[in-house]
Amino acid sequence: MTTSGKPRVLVIGLDCAAPRFVFGPDAFDLPNLRALMERGCYGPLESCHPPITVPAWACMMTGKDPGELGCYGFRNRADYSYNEMTTANGAAIREPRVWDILSRYGKQCIVLGVPQTFPPKPLNGCLVSGMDTPDTSVDYTYPKSLKREIERECGAYIPDVKDFRTDDKEGLLKRLYALMENRFAVARYLMKAKSWNFFMMVEMGVDRLHHAFWKYCDPLHPKFVTGNPFEHVFRDYYRAVDTRIGALIALAGDDVTTIVVSDHGAKAMRGGLRINQWLIDSGYLRLKETPPAGTRLEDCAVDWRNTRAWSSGGYYARVFLNVQGREPEGCVAQQHYNRTRDEIANGIREINGPNNERPNNRVLKPEEIYRQMNGIAPDLIVYPDDLNWRAIGTVGHDSIYADENDTGPDDANHDYDGIFIADGRNEEVGAVPQSIYEIAPWVLGAFGISRPLVY
Repeated sequence: MTTSGKPRVLVIGLDCAAPRFVFGPDAFDLPNLRALMERGCYGPLESCHPPITVPAWACMMTGKDPGELGCYGFRNRADYSYNEMTTANGAAIREPRVWDILSRYGKQCIVLGVPQTFPPKPLNGCLVSGMDTPDTSVDYTYPKSLKREIERECGAYIPDVKDFRTDDKEGLLKRLYALMENRFAVARYLMKAKSWNFFMMVEMGVDRLHHAFWKYCDPLHPKFVTGNPFEHVFRDYYRAVDTRIGALIALAGDDVTTIVVSDHGAKAMRGGLRINQWLIDSGYLRLKETPPAGTRLEDCAVDWRNTRAWSSGGYYARVFLNVQGREPEGCVAQQHYNRTRDEIANGIREINGPNNERPNNRVLKPEEIYRQMNGIAPDLIVYPDDLNWRAIGTVGHDSIYADENDTGPDDANHDYDGIFIADGRNEEVGAVPQSIYEIAPWVLGAFGISRPLVY
C-alpha cells in the first residue's frame, strides 16, 4: 500500500548471497536483479568481522561494529566464567536500527524476517521477527495482533528452515522452497495491506542452501561429483528467488528506491582446523582426562588451573585467554598477557596443513578491528586458512585436521564479501556502498536524514 509521504525504500536481504553467482564469473541468469543493476549500481559489499549472520545484519542496520554492539557471534560469553553463554537475539541489540530512527521521524516501517529481531520491539509500523524466533507459539510480531492476521492470510509463518545440516537433501530442498514461498507470501501481503515508507525483508534460504549443497554445485569443491542429482540446485533456487523479487518490486510500484543486499558471502569449505585440539597439543589447554574423539569441550573436565587458552566458535574461532584476576582460575599473569597472546597467534599462523602446505591462517586482535569493545570480546579471532577451513571445536582427536564439520553435514564457509544492488532512483545519496557499515547511512540518506538522531 502506498503512502502520501515520500520517498519510499525497499530493502530485500538475501542472507549469504554470493557475488560469484549474482554478478561474478558464475552469475546465473537473474533477469530481475540484472535489470536493477542495469539501471542502477552494484558491487561487492564487505561484511563485518566475523562475517556471519549474527551480528552482520545488526551491523548493517545500525552502522555499528560487533565490538560496539557487544555481539561477536550467535553465542557470547555472559560473564568471565567458563561455561555461561548467552544467545544473541534481538534483545542483545541496544543501538537504534534504521527502522527505529525512521520511526522517530514519523516514517512508517515494515520489517520482515530480519535476524536478531526477536523478541519484537515497538516501531512505527509492523514487524515480523526472523530466524532467532524460537517457534511460532510465541508472539513473534509487533503488534501482537499481526500474528493472527498473517496466519489467517498466509498460513503458518516459517521463521527458518529446520535441520539444514542433514543428509536428507531431498526433504531439505522441499523445506527451503517452502521457507522462500512463505517469506515472500508474507512480504506481498504486508506490502499490499499496510502503509509504508520503509520496507525490509530478509530471505534466509540462500544461506541454508549454500551450507547444505555447496559440494554438489561447485566444480571447485574437492568433493564435487559431475552429474550428481543436485548439481543445479543453486542455479534453480537463485532463479526462483529472482522471480519473486521481480514480483515484489512490481507490487511496490513506482517511485521506490530498491536495494538488494547480503550480509556476507560464501565459498567452499575445504576442511576444518580443530583449534582446541591444537591448543591441547601445544600445551595451552589441559584436560584432566582424555575424552572420546569428537567430544565438545563443554563436556570435558578441563584443568583450568593449568589452562592458558581455549576456543569456541564455528565458522571462525574465538580464542580466550585464562587471565589471572579475570577468569575464576586464571593462570596467565596480567604482565604476561600480551606475550602469551602473541605467542598463540604466531603459533596458529604457522600451523602447517595436512599435506605440509602453509595455509593462510588469519589471526586478528579485537582492539585492532573494533572501534570499541562492549560485552566480553574474544582475545583473538581466528579465520582458518582465510575461511577456506572451518574452525572445529571438539577434542579427543589424534589429528588437528578435519574434512567434515563437527555439528552436521556442511559444505560451505562464509566469505567476506556479500552483494549490493540498487536501482537508479537514489543517485543523489552518494557512491556505491563498499561495506555493510555504509548501508544504514545510505538508506537514511534516501530520506534526507544525514545522521542518526541522538538517543
